[in-house]
Amino acid sequence: QVQLVESGGGLVQAGGSLRLSCAASGRTLDRRLMGWFRQAPGKEREFVGAIGWIGMKYYADSVKGRSTISKDNALNTLYLQMNSLKPEDTAVYYCAENVRNGYYRDSKNYDYWGQGTQVTVSS
Repeated sequence: QVQLVESGGGLVQAGGSLRLSCAASGRTLDRRLMGWFRQAPGKEREFVGAIGWIGMKYYADSVKGRSTISKDNALNTLYLQMNSLKPEDTAVYYCAENVRNGYYRDSKNYDYWGQGTQVTVSS
């Protein structure tokens, strides 16, 4: 069973950048479909981005062009680089593993989740 631990969140001004990390233990990430989701107060958890085991990357329209998802297989770590941050990006960000390679946008297809890291963007 994999354990996922996110880090890198914080308070940033609008227009700033953050790089979120998701360190995995218990299993390697190199052949896994991994995703990032976020949940703002009072809202449902939403898809942010995903990276497939052959390197295909997918992004939500809301972050496309501002965010980059990547993996470092040597460090067994998943990243989400976010630039030009907006107040509406404020949320708890989660990384997750999609074991059965189900549809990457659906959080129900993800089996293992981290505890989340808070991102707050001030205007």
